[in-house]
Amino acid sequence: MKDVLDPSILQALWLTSELAGATTLLLLLIGTPIAWWLSRTNHILRYPIKAVVTLPLVLPPTVLGFYLLLILGPTGPLGQLTQSLGWGTLPFTFWGLLIGSVVYSLPFAVQPLQNAFEAIGTKPWEVAQTLRASPWDAFFSVILPMARPGIYMASVLSFAHTVGEFGIVLMIGGNIPGKTQVVSTQIYGFVESMDYQKANELAALMLLFSFIVLLPLAIWGQRMQTKLNG
Repeated sequence: MKDVLDPSILQALWLTSELAGATTLLLLLIGTPIAWWLSRTNHILRYPIKAVVTLPLVLPPTVLGFYLLLILGPTGPLGQLTQSLGWGTLPFTFWGLLIGSVVYSLPFAVQPLQNAFEAIGTKPWEVAQTLRASPWDAFFSVILPMARPGIYMASVLSFAHTVGEFGIVLMIGGNIPGKTQVVSTQIYGFVESMDYQKANELAALMLLFSFIVLLPLAIWGQRMQTKLNG
């Protein structure tokens, strides 16, 4: 496994971790209010919004990546906005990768959070209201602490899913060493160059990482199921 210490591999590992960490943080900030609203509303827009949030689960990553390229590109609405602000265009940059990762992993944050909020129900919220707690205080002091299992699952799934992304990352970021080259695209590059030894070692490292991440989730899920059945 000595090739894993290669500077280019270490750089890809660092960029992957940085991307996954930033994506997870943004998804918690964006996904929490969406999940809270979906868990409590009966508005007619609930189902269309839920369908939009779930789209990345069924659409090929290349489709999402293609449309993000159009939106963020020089002639797209967001691309024209970023150019007018002097930021240039976002495709093939870390920020473009970040936007693509947030869009692609959104359901992996929203669904666990929504399930957690729905499991809590309305009673704790109503009790907090009777004690004259403001809506913000009730949410942050009562609801969020009770939703910690959902927050934990959303964080782990978002991080792990971002680490494993390939299609949308390749579409919107390319495979630029030191700039947009993450672990998944670097493995692809090794295979393209017929360097199967490095590809195998890096793929084995990612396999081990995925197992370490998912094992606690499986154990926690079994314990929760045992409690519910008990």
